[in-house]
Amino acid sequence: MIRTPLRPLAQVLWARDTGENPDVIERENIRQRHEEMRGALRVRAEGRLLIMSVLFLSLFIVVGARMGMLAYSEATEPRASAAGTAIAAQRADIVDRQGRILATNLETHSLYAQPPHMIDKERVADELIKIFPDLDRARLVKDFTGKRKFLWIKKKISPEQKQAVHDIGDPGLMFGPREMRLYPNGRLAAHVLGGSGFGREDVRAAEVIGVAGVEKYFDEALRDPSNGGKALTLSLDLTVQAAAERVLYGGMKLMNAKGAASILMDVHTGEVISLVSLPDFDPNDRPRPLTEGDQSDSPLFNRAVQGVYELGSTFKIFTAAQAMELGLLGPDTVIDTKGPMKVGGHRIGEFQNKNYGKLSVTDIIVKSSNRGTGRMALNIGPQRQQDFLKSLGLFEATPIQIVEASGGKPLLPSRWTELSAVTVSYGHGISSSPMHLAAAYATIANGGRQIKPTLLKQSGPQYGPQVVSERVAAESVRMLRKVVTEGTASFGEVEGYHVAGKTGTADKPKPTGGYYDDKVINTFASVFPAHDPKYVLIVTLDEPVETSGPEPRRTAGWTAVPVAAEMIGRIAPLLGLRPEVEPTSLTGITLTSN
Repeated sequence: MIRTPLRPLAQVLWARDTGENPDVIERENIRQRHEEMRGALRVRAEGRLLIMSVLFLSLFIVVGARMGMLAYSEATEPRASAAGTAIAAQRADIVDRQGRILATNLETHSLYAQPPHMIDKERVADELIKIFPDLDRARLVKDFTGKRKFLWIKKKISPEQKQAVHDIGDPGLMFGPREMRLYPNGRLAAHVLGGSGFGREDVRAAEVIGVAGVEKYFDEALRDPSNGGKALTLSLDLTVQAAAERVLYGGMKLMNAKGAASILMDVHTGEVISLVSLPDFDPNDRPRPLTEGDQSDSPLFNRAVQGVYELGSTFKIFTAAQAMELGLLGPDTVIDTKGPMKVGGHRIGEFQNKNYGKLSVTDIIVKSSNRGTGRMALNIGPQRQQDFLKSLGLFEATPIQIVEASGGKPLLPSRWTELSAVTVSYGHGISSSPMHLAAAYATIANGGRQIKPTLLKQSGPQYGPQVVSERVAAESVRMLRKVVTEGTASFGEVEGYHVAGKTGTADKPKPTGGYYDDKVINTFASVFPAHDPKYVLIVTLDEPVETSGPEPRRTAGWTAVPVAAEMIGRIAPLLGLRPEVEPTSLTGITLTSN
């Protein structure tokens, strides 16, 4: 920048020659210089203001865009982040309807080894074998003396085992804190709880995850820290479950059965109060699944929800109820059940080739007539029959909250012909689980309103659509009551509790096709008390045979019914049901006066 002098010599000399004042020249130059300086400062200030305006506008646009994105995005739970995600080991408890513990957590330790830090590796292997006899000494020595720098020895150990390992005194043996899942009641309700295992794990913690049953179905909820560790409350009653398991196990052994299942359900809420499947297992030491053969032979198989069977004559009440609902007949309508009866070229027979002749609808149910039920089904028709059974939930897997239930989808006829309608009417040609049957009987027992089974405690009745009228439902229960008082379930009477129900005996199908001659699936579907139904009890036995008589007996009336009666007698008082004893006349007593 060239700076102009305030008193240029040429101008000063010219001013002296012309008689002007040289100071005027200086003042004028000063004024011009100030004008130039003010102009430069103005330009600089305007530039700064422009830059600041652009910056503020940009920030405003960014903030506004971010606020808009937040307004239109889904709300998410803020989570703390840190280097290396910690393993969440905490898992909520599972309790029964009374708040009693079914599954909880126990603080324990894992045992691992760092071979490079070991002093006497062979001695350590010998000492560990004394504490854990299931370990392989040769494998331990190989691992300790090889190139491995880390290996698990036991994923969970007891305090006594930890102390014993600590006493070995080798610096290469290390303990890691962790939680394990504990089922304090052992085998009780094993198929409902299912079991758990370890997911992600390190030496400081392990993730406990559900592997079956409600543990797996509710896995996310049980591990969700936002629930605050709130316990999962099931509909089961611990004392009722224990009594049911004890009775069913004794009945299975007494009847020489291969397996057994029972379900106790509240007919108004759909709550499963008890669910038993035998043989069972201990979820604290869950066995491995079978890798070959029939999975139903495994103790892990849940017969109550996974097992789909032809449930035999227990289906007959559905046929009678639908026929009455359609107005085709009434309880006293007489139907000719005499043979022969042929449908689609196949002969429809009765048990032991009986010929009942003319029977009322009630007597058809009481005597369990196949021909009588089949003729009702022909009047109903295949399509209407399908619609009715579908409304009872017998076409899809039950929605109960247990992962195994999805595998219990009913097996239906590929073509629903008139022959299919007849056989299905008495429980053949269609396979469903005991849980399906329990929900369907609950629908009949509660006044005809659809019921969906649940393993969660409910606050009150949970009714679905009306399937049959209250009148038809009441008539159906009266028929079932007569089956116990006059028919095939006479061993099912429990004094004071007015049991109603229906037996079902079905030949067991062969894996290669056809049916066994000497193997059956027996079921007794019962309702009690009959005059005011509150509960449904299903008892199913796999391949039972009663051998107390001169000849083996395989019908449900001789096998499943007595087991169910014993169970009702045990559990009804636990449910708070008081027996209603009818007054009798006093004999052998003489009145005297003083």
